[in-house]
Amino acid sequence: MTNQLILSFIISMLFVIVFGRFYIPWLKRQHAQQEIKEIGPAWHKDKSGTPTMGGVMFIFGSLLVILTVGFDGMLKGNYMHLVAFVFALVFGLIGFLDDWEKVKKKQNLGLSAKQKFALQLVAAVVFILVMYGTHQVRSEFYIPFANKTIPVPLWFYILFSTFIIVGGVNSVNITDGIDGLASGTSIPVMLFFVAVTFYAGVQYAELGIFASALLGGLIGFLYYNFNPAKVFMGDTGSLFLGGAIVGLAYGFNMPIILIILCLMFILETLSDIIQVGYFKLSHGKRVFRMAPLHHHLEHGGFLGHKWKEKELFVLFTGISLLCAIISFIGIIGKFG
Repeated sequence: MTNQLILSFIISMLFVIVFGRFYIPWLKRQHAQQEIKEIGPAWHKDKSGTPTMGGVMFIFGSLLVILTVGFDGMLKGNYMHLVAFVFALVFGLIGFLDDWEKVKKKQNLGLSAKQKFALQLVAAVVFILVMYGTHQVRSEFYIPFANKTIPVPLWFYILFSTFIIVGGVNSVNITDGIDGLASGTSIPVMLFFVAVTFYAGVQYAELGIFASALLGGLIGFLYYNFNPAKVFMGDTGSLFLGGAIVGLAYGFNMPIILIILCLMFILETLSDIIQVGYFKLSHGKRVFRMAPLHHHLEHGGFLGHKWKEKELFVLFTGISLLCAIISFIGIIGKFG
């Protein structure tokens, strides 16, 4: 299993680096460029024209690994890596539709919020019903640190899981606002799932292969996405990435761990919700200088220091790594 995980990492990382040399120039020729919001930070306008939909690079990388390194598992009847990939791909396709609309209209507005929410809602409910119907999950939640599993009514399990999935997927999308931020914040999350695979055993090898492939793919993608970015992952990549994280959590049957593991994504989402809610209630007042949180810090929020993109990358990635370590400690009892 160890060799499979290492091979998954290497193949995906090398594929993304090599593929990017051809794919990014192709995106430029297709004029698949990112348009920057007028309401965004003024210094982000320099990013206008940067190719988007770069998430296709690590999507293809992870698929290649599943069809090669993960093929033996499928021959043995274990398709969990493929199930998690397809689930993430559904969200990636929703993101692709959004990116395509933006490129076509030459503006930063793609699908409407209602359209995206409706598609994501359907995808989430179908995934939970399939996982429950195939006995991959039960109507219960594992509580980290307490090492207890609490049974809940099926209707509550479906409702709460739908909230976790849609919220989790969009939180990654919200974090994808500056160069390398979503990639860097996600790398420790994938490292966590790889570590869990090592600890939990060979029965989770396929999920570990998918996680390791994304870990390598994201590191390869950072070669092009780190500040100054040569390509953005777009909604194609960020929604796929969010779907993959949630899919892996359900594959290991421990979605509650996402509260700790994805703390930075959650804080980003909460800052956006608080900002919008307070703005409406107060008729124009703001809690943050700009939402989400990374833009607030860019503008000198809290302590007055205007964080640069590379500094924010280090901050978010570092905190995400700490959360991954704490999360691993919290689930040791599940597989011990």
